[in-house]
Amino acid sequence: MQTALVVIDVQESFRRRPDWASVSNPQIVKQVGRLVDAAREKGQLVVWVLHSDPGSGTVFDPALGFVRLIEGLEPAAGEPVVTKTSHNAFTTTNLQQLLTRHGVGELVISGIRTEQCCETTARVGSDLGYDVVFVTDATATHPVEHRDAPAGRSREEILADPRTLSAREITARTEYALAGRFARIATVEELTGS
Repeated sequence: MQTALVVIDVQESFRRRPDWASVSNPQIVKQVGRLVDAAREKGQLVVWVLHSDPGSGTVFDPALGFVRLIEGLEPAAGEPVVTKTSHNAFTTTNLQQLLTRHGVGELVISGIRTEQCCETTARVGSDLGYDVVFVTDATATHPVEHRDAPAGRSREEILADPRTLSAREITARTEYALAGRFARIATVEELTGS
């Protein structure tokens, strides 16, 4: 069974958002880089996924130039880069066909945001029959405001609100939701041996 490392949305768009200052894993590029190096050494497929929202005028609008990998990450020759417009990496891309063509049966998931695009891709991948390994310490997220919170609050106000879920709480919830149901939880160290 072939393994593919799927790197989801580790892109400049996120660094351009005000909430980047409260990102849970400022070392995301380093952690993902370690996984990429290990996958390449093992001859595994590395798939790069970018999120795009054309015409939105946001940092995810490709016209603004931020829909690109964060500096320090670079696809090697032959490594596919797919661009999605949905939360998961399957629905609006040819990812499943690409994985089938390469005989992939196991997915290693990393990227931004832990509970959003990464978790959703892990769930869909599991439903499609892939064995999924979710590398939590190679993902990143941000605190999430309560659904009824007023719009336009400062980062300090958001973080001070007791209804705001911390990045740690979100990450723990994702692990609880995925483990034993949709994925095996792993660390960068477990997968790289270093």
